[in-house]
Amino acid sequence: AAAGLSYVGGYVINTYKSYDNFLQDEHAVLPAVIILCVAIVMFIIGLIGCCATLRESRVGLGLFLAIILIIFIAEVSAFVLGFVYREKVKTDVQDTMRSVFEKYDGKNAESTVVNYLQEQLHCCGVRNYSDWTSTQWFNSTGNNSVPLSCCRQGQSNCTGSLDLPQEL
Repeated sequence: AAAGLSYVGGYVINTYKSYDNFLQDEHAVLPAVIILCVAIVMFIIGLIGCCATLRESRVGLGLFLAIILIIFIAEVSAFVLGFVYREKVKTDVQDTMRSVFEKYDGKNAESTVVNYLQEQLHCCGVRNYSDWTSTQWFNSTGNNSVPLSCCRQGQSNCTGSLDLPQEL
């Protein structure tokens, strides 16, 4: 389990680098760091449990049980806090994404990140393609279209036109 959590934590930190323009909060990588810390602690606890079992130590097994109970309580607390604050996190991420979409001009670093995100997640805009109609880029181009990164995969003749929303 510790190895699995280490992989997940490392993967999240590595993936964060691709989306760091959207997650401008310095605490956005904190969950991945917590996952890695939990993996280290789980490894140590597993080692204590194995040693206590091999030596048939009542004190070691009691310590192992106490640690497992503390971890269980911490997991329940984390679940409750995640459930309570999920809307705040959702609105914070959407607001940050909207600000990055506002900076889109098709050439700058934010534009590259937006295009990459839309292509990788097969999406268009924060909620849908109509989010683009309120951006400066959309109003300045005047061609009633969204970036080509909004096009569905496999659409060879897609121009990003809002007249053909089925291609987006």
